[in-house]
Amino acid sequence: MKYKTVFWTTVCTILVPNLAPAEITQWVIQSTERHNGGASYGSVGQYEVLKGYAIGELDPSNPLNAGIVNLDKAPHNGNGRVEYKVDVEILKPIDMQKGNGTLFYDVVNRGHKVILPFINLADGFTVVWSGWQGDLPTSPDLLNTEFPVATNEGQPIIGRSREEYVDIGTGKFVGKLTYPAANLDPSQATLTAREKERDPRHRIDSWKYLTDRQIEITAPGAPYDAGAIYEFIYPAKDPIVMGIGFAATRDVNSFLRFELTDGVGHRNPLAEHTSLSDKSGRFELPLNQAAQQRRPTTDREQHNDDNQESDTKQESLAIKHAIIEGVSQSGRFTRDFLWQGFNEDEKGREVFDGAFPIIAGSRKTFTNFQFAQPGRFSRQHEDHLQPGDQFPFTYATQKDPLTGRVDGILKKCLETHTCPKIFHLDGEFELWGARGSVVVTDGNPDGPRDITLPPNVRVYMVAGTPHGGGRGPIIPASRSKGICQNFQNPLGSLVVVPALIRALNDWITTGKEPPQSRYGSVSRHTLVSSNQSSTGFPNIPGVTYTGLFNSLRVTDYNVQPPAEGAEYGVLVPKCDRDGNSLAGIRLPPLEVPIATYTGWNLRATGHAEDECCSTSGSYIPFARTKAERIADGDPRLSIEERYQSHADYVQQLTEAANKLVDEGYLLPADADYLVEEANSDVIKKLFAK
Repeated sequence: MKYKTVFWTTVCTILVPNLAPAEITQWVIQSTERHNGGASYGSVGQYEVLKGYAIGELDPSNPLNAGIVNLDKAPHNGNGRVEYKVDVEILKPIDMQKGNGTLFYDVVNRGHKVILPFINLADGFTVVWSGWQGDLPTSPDLLNTEFPVATNEGQPIIGRSREEYVDIGTGKFVGKLTYPAANLDPSQATLTAREKERDPRHRIDSWKYLTDRQIEITAPGAPYDAGAIYEFIYPAKDPIVMGIGFAATRDVNSFLRFELTDGVGHRNPLAEHTSLSDKSGRFELPLNQAAQQRRPTTDREQHNDDNQESDTKQESLAIKHAIIEGVSQSGRFTRDFLWQGFNEDEKGREVFDGAFPIIAGSRKTFTNFQFAQPGRFSRQHEDHLQPGDQFPFTYATQKDPLTGRVDGILKKCLETHTCPKIFHLDGEFELWGARGSVVVTDGNPDGPRDITLPPNVRVYMVAGTPHGGGRGPIIPASRSKGICQNFQNPLGSLVVVPALIRALNDWITTGKEPPQSRYGSVSRHTLVSSNQSSTGFPNIPGVTYTGLFNSLRVTDYNVQPPAEGAEYGVLVPKCDRDGNSLAGIRLPPLEVPIATYTGWNLRATGHAEDECCSTSGSYIPFARTKAERIADGDPRLSIEERYQSHADYVQQLTEAANKLVDEGYLLPADADYLVEEANSDVIKKLFAK
């Protein structure tokens, strides 16, 4: 399909030859409905939801697509390009002129939308979602994809793939295979078991193929308990070209931001008018000057101003800025998207002005690989050896102390002047479970040192939080420990997200300085080695402290199982006398505590005891009275010793919440929520005489 690209001037129209950009060949809207029953949001008014799909195609010979693993081995159409399809959903103001001009792209997590509870629609954002993960089951509840399978000139590609199963119990278990087995010969595959992640592997034979996508494991019993790790390595076939997810994300958002129509003339749903046409009846937005000469990111807001009108009125696009955000898996995707250079579209334009990876730690994703498994991520016990978390770890370009490589998350976009402004947000778990300290230190095994982050990056860590969570109550609704030793930590690291979304958009659109980074550092002695003498974690009766965290080593993934080498220096937060983190943003429940809240927890007896308990943190309540504290031998002051009354507690917590509002880390509504929690009946009972 041939396209014209036009520069508008007062003198003439110039054709730009030899441009072959990736295309959204079809943009199809299948349904439109009012959002939330037609509710109105401030001065923005009502929103509508558009659901449909986008079909695109990629040129494997284009240097910006060359890094997509196996793209050259995917089926090509008559134009020599690789086609794909992704589901798309848009939540937009009905009157786009009342919006704030910012496209907010929420990277879906395993096909699910995430950010909507944390975004204020009265601010006028246009929110966009699209599928990117190519191995999800087809479901109306998920944003799906159709990506091709790679072949060797039509013959199946076969390679070793690895599955891991944890917490399967002590009986029979059916394990799913991400890719079909190339054959069902059990001698070609191996199943091993180990109780703890660092234990030696032992081969077991109590398994069989049920189909080419399922195996049945019979747990062998002692010495393996219900938390043992089972690792299955087998010959797999038919790898999906999973890296297309990055290019599809780039091209869907580039289309919405810059183009007026798709390849067959369907109108961009974010366009305002339809008044600029060429002779074919199609509508096009003139090419940004960045396609001819890349410019520094400080000039990126000029992309609309560069599109001048001549004697023909030009159609306008309501979107002037764009932010990419992702939580957990999709936060890792966001970092990977930047590192692999996909924030530059094929016309040289910067796709996103802002990026907001949330609770990703230092990791990327297991996506752009042959036999990729994007849903997996490394923890201390589970899936520890999954690819996607090797150097680089931070946004600054630096030399790796162990391999000597020079790289950074922003290295490619710095070279092309397409780097966005970045907010990186972690919870405390990400320092224990996702090696978050190497986002702000050099990872030197002989003693990590602080690094200088680029000026377009701010980093935040919410102290005392597990992986994720929303606002989170102050006291857990359930006192179940599950398979962990301690109660589950109820706090949520995402309580600060609404304030930071607004701050990031202000930084991009008006230049208003955002809240200062608050993460922890070596120089301030808030990031330390994990041993108890360094962290200062108190000796709490009934609580085991080991200092165990998800270690990080140079890893060779070209062998199965992967081989680990030298270990990086990873740090964790230093504690106050209650065991609460001194690093990061300390929420009111940490500033005015009634418990110890940590980003770590340990597995209980019968479940790989003393290994890290997945993504959970710990809630360890204070004694109510001095007498109870002394009887228990608890070194932490009791609630009775800390506060004169419940009213005193609420007053102090309110002051702490208001301080975070003043500093820009909380919105008033989120501060009010925490104060309401402090006034709840369940907390009042702790102060009853």
